[in-house]
Amino acid sequence: MNILVTGGAGFIGSHLVERLLGDGHAVTVLDDCSTGSEDNLATCRADPALRFVRGSVLDEALVADLVRANRLVFHLAAAVGVPHVMRDPLWTILTNTRGTEFVLDRAADNGVRVVFASTSEIYGDSQDLPFREDGLRVLGPTWVHRWAYSTSKALDEHLCFAWAERGLSVSIVRYFNVYGTRMDPNGYGSVIARFIDQALAGEPLTIHGDGDQSRCFTHVAEAVEATVRAGFRDEALGEAFNVGSPFEHTINDLAARVIAASASASGTVRVPYRDAFGERFEDTRRRVPDVAKAERLLDWRATITLDQGLPAILAERRERSCAS
Repeated sequence: MNILVTGGAGFIGSHLVERLLGDGHAVTVLDDCSTGSEDNLATCRADPALRFVRGSVLDEALVADLVRANRLVFHLAAAVGVPHVMRDPLWTILTNTRGTEFVLDRAADNGVRVVFASTSEIYGDSQDLPFREDGLRVLGPTWVHRWAYSTSKALDEHLCFAWAERGLSVSIVRYFNVYGTRMDPNGYGSVIARFIDQALAGEPLTIHGDGDQSRCFTHVAEAVEATVRAGFRDEALGEAFNVGSPFEHTINDLAARVIAASASASGTVRVPYRDAFGERFEDTRRRVPDVAKAERLLDWRATITLDQGLPAILAERRERSCAS
């Protein structure tokens, strides 16, 4: 099948592209490399089934041409990373909503199936745990920039469901703190990548807040597996799925595990949120997915533990630090 992956040079996108090529598909990648990199596709750039297009999902004419030429679109291109969101909320909103609007409009015109990559951020500060796909969204005031990202992705989901009612074949995957090789601590904003770099450099690991906030970290290979299933299974049409791990860790625990896995002498240092991100920031204390729906309709469940997933990332980051 001819498949378009927007954001395919990004962290998750590049792993998805590798998987699709390995399954025998012809893949076109659209990416402006604002947070991704062509280097992420180094292992598959020589594959004749891969086409790379440097461009933006905000280029409506380009999006129209590419969507028309494919039968399935995995739409991962988006403004991501807390530092970017806090620095430029307008860019966040426009990139996420306009880009998705263009993709969905053209897909509907041409009968192209779409998988939209969403986020656990859409649940906001809900305390109704674990998060179910039909659960309530709880957000703070509109002047808090963190909620701009949540709202933009939720609006994208509204567009998906609205187009589904008009016949578009579309599915949604909501990622919960995906991690793995190729994470960029500056671009993607991953706490795991940042902790590993600090541990390998012998620097204190910077914990924002008290460190008791918790997340369920999901290995990228398993996130990609769920994403592919959402793109090819009929049961996934018109549905949204939580894609997350059942293993919950506090940030303090994550720091301890990274220090142990890297055999680092690093300690930790706590930094108030306002010092790291400014006054217009709020965080969620816990983010835990209910994945019963993905188990039932996609036959999918994450099983890779954090301790199993960290060694490959440590090896990659060590190699990068030696090369530099």
